[in-house]
Amino acid sequence: MASNVPSRVPSKVASKMLGSPRYRPAKVGKAPRVRVGDQVHKKGNQKGLVLVAVLWLVMVLLVIVATVGRTSRLDSRICLFETEEMRCKWACRAGVETAIAVLNEDFKESDCLTDLWSDNDDDFNDVALEKCWFSVKVIDEASKLNVNTATREQLMELPDMEQQIADAIIDWRDENDTPGTEGVEAGYYENLPFGYFIRNGPFRTIRELLLVRGVTEELLYGEDTNLNGQLDYNEADGSENPPADDGDDELDQGWIAYLTCYSYDRNQDAAGEERININEANEGQLTRSLGIRRSQARWIVENRSGNGYESIADLINRNSPREPANQTRRDSDQAEPLDLQTFAQIADRITVDDNDEVPGRINVNTAPAPVLTALLGDDDRAEILADNIVAYRAGLLDGMEGIAELLQVQSMDIDTFKTIANDVTTRSAVYTIRCIATADRSGSSGATVQTEAVVDRSSQPCTILYCYQGASY
Repeated sequence: MASNVPSRVPSKVASKMLGSPRYRPAKVGKAPRVRVGDQVHKKGNQKGLVLVAVLWLVMVLLVIVATVGRTSRLDSRICLFETEEMRCKWACRAGVETAIAVLNEDFKESDCLTDLWSDNDDDFNDVALEKCWFSVKVIDEASKLNVNTATREQLMELPDMEQQIADAIIDWRDENDTPGTEGVEAGYYENLPFGYFIRNGPFRTIRELLLVRGVTEELLYGEDTNLNGQLDYNEADGSENPPADDGDDELDQGWIAYLTCYSYDRNQDAAGEERININEANEGQLTRSLGIRRSQARWIVENRSGNGYESIADLINRNSPREPANQTRRDSDQAEPLDLQTFAQIADRITVDDNDEVPGRINVNTAPAPVLTALLGDDDRAEILADNIVAYRAGLLDGMEGIAELLQVQSMDIDTFKTIANDVTTRSAVYTIRCIATADRSGSSGATVQTEAVVDRSSQPCTILYCYQGASY
């Protein structure tokens, strides 16, 4: 029976069939080939991964570059800060040395606010030095109440002073452990959460007051926290910017403007000679040293009690004549009371104290009215008399040359003079120098350094009693 299948497949069809994978015979020992589409997909994935990796690498490099750049800028700025701060520190040192030089050159017969150390715009204000500007202010420490010698009544005359604070101040400086009426002693301070010991001795720095119960920074510094003596913008804007202030456009200087712990008076006259102690000198010494009459010297010797004079003002009283009486016999044996004119001539040359230094005396040529008011006490006329002293000295070119000149002040009587004669002077030895140096603002960081130094010019070279230096930007 004949088959219907052709015996031979046409060549084209056979070739197509044979070329098809379905009909292509498998080769032994070889893996099947991958399709062309799979190869393209795999290569595309690899390229995508490479692109992502490159992008990540670029981002990492950018972060590194940005970090390094920022660090470099910070390093450069810090370096600039340090350089400018160093310049400002040395500018402050120059300012302090300038002030010391002016103080050393100043005439020491009397000290007043018209002296170069107080009124010297050319040498003290906006002085250019090595891309810096410095300004200097000199303050007489004898223009303030000495916190180590002030009485409770004098402390109470200070603005915003309270009885318990005044008593605490006195308890801090006294040597005993018995508290005052409203004061506190060692037990209070040692039992604080962070306890400390009471001084029971003289204050060594004025900022030590901050350790006393009740004394705050607001009371000590007032609104003038930078101690420049000027009402700055941030010191007159209420609570908008520190420090907090009352916004009344008047500068509250705080107690640091009225209190000191450094002031003293050398027991010497204007020529630098030791004063004559009227409690110890005999008639001959008084006559030769003071140039007074023998009769006046005799009166001084005869009228000193067993305990001696308590003050040089005890040599005069309400009945003292204004001028010396005429004498026909120069060497009269009769004692002659000391007159006011002679007293004024010798007041700076006599003393009742043997110590070389007398602490706490106030310079009536430089003390502000509030300090003079506190010195005069709670007398109803104290404030008026203080203003009269300020007005009187303002009319003098070189201030008062001796304390007896206070008797020329309006409303000053002998009784009032006698109460303050032991506490006043017309010369000063210790000064505070405050210097502010600022870097030149043109292309700079604006670094500012402040320096405060307390100096004693009575010794050569000048002695620095206290020094503090800080920086701000």
